[in-house]
Amino acid sequence: MRLRTMLTAVLLTLGVLAVPAPALAAGEPTDTNIEYEGRWSGAYVPQWAGAYLRVGFTGTSVALKQRGTIDFWYSIDGGAYTKATNVSGTVNLTPVRLAVGQHSLLVSYRIVAGSYTGDAVFQGLTLDAGANTYKLPKPAKGVEFVGDSITAGYTATNMALSAYPWIIGENLGVSHTQIALSGACLRELTAAQSTRGIRCYGLENRYTKTGFQDGAADWNFGRYQPAVVVVNIGTNDSGHGVNSADFRTGYTNLLRIVREKNPNARILALRIFKGSWAAETRQSVLDRQAAGDTKVTYVDSTGWWDGATMSGDGTHPNDYGHRVLAGKLQPFVSAALAS
Repeated sequence: MRLRTMLTAVLLTLGVLAVPAPALAAGEPTDTNIEYEGRWSGAYVPQWAGAYLRVGFTGTSVALKQRGTIDFWYSIDGGAYTKATNVSGTVNLTPVRLAVGQHSLLVSYRIVAGSYTGDAVFQGLTLDAGANTYKLPKPAKGVEFVGDSITAGYTATNMALSAYPWIIGENLGVSHTQIALSGACLRELTAAQSTRGIRCYGLENRYTKTGFQDGAADWNFGRYQPAVVVVNIGTNDSGHGVNSADFRTGYTNLLRIVREKNPNARILALRIFKGSWAAETRQSVLDRQAAGDTKVTYVDSTGWWDGATMSGDGTHPNDYGHRVLAGKLQPFVSAALAS
């Protein structure tokens, strides 16, 4: 026995025998059964709005391990979304135990931006003793929505989860994410360049980044490739004094960047719901088509918006408004997915 042990040690030292990799604990952030949808940093922090994780698990309970205080929403077995507010540590998601069997979990964090300073570091799940995770079926296609507070779900009950992109994605059974930020512009503006005297984060420059923050790392577009990208941006540029020529230049450039990073995607350039920049948006699409991009389309949203019933402030959709807009836009997204 001693001779065998010594021989094994020698072979391991020489690299003749491979050391098996330790099994990853079920529910740890590195668990390959957990699907991270949207843009997440390497530290398991969701970026932008509408990123989420989903996983299957066995047993009768599940808890989320959270480093610091945060708001998030979760759904178990496809049920209604429950909001957890200002929670940290080990957060029990099943105060009433589930039936024994297989279950599914979806978790989406509130985006950490503006005045909100939560700690969105996912540190894993706690399951019953002997329980395991399993991989849920992954949708064959995905849709990415690019925009500002309207796309992010600002003022909606469940924010990103109540917004038109999330509704469309869930209705169509596809992966979906919102590369969106409240207050975002198309053009990147310093305080000196803005007529409001405040800076504006520009998606033209930041679309290629993992997050919106200054110094954010470049996103690895090999992580996922959406079948459709919907662009809905420009509401804030008007208030910051962007002129027509600059907007058209920036929009054409954004469409070029989206195409470069997603070579096979259908791109839908949406007339923003209140109608600003309609001519410039349409012309940018024509410019890209003239440059040889045959998979970019202008979507005319004329007649979709009624601020009196669809918004509490005249600009940001309420829950009803998001449902109406989702119903209007969904056929265009569905057709793009099928083409």
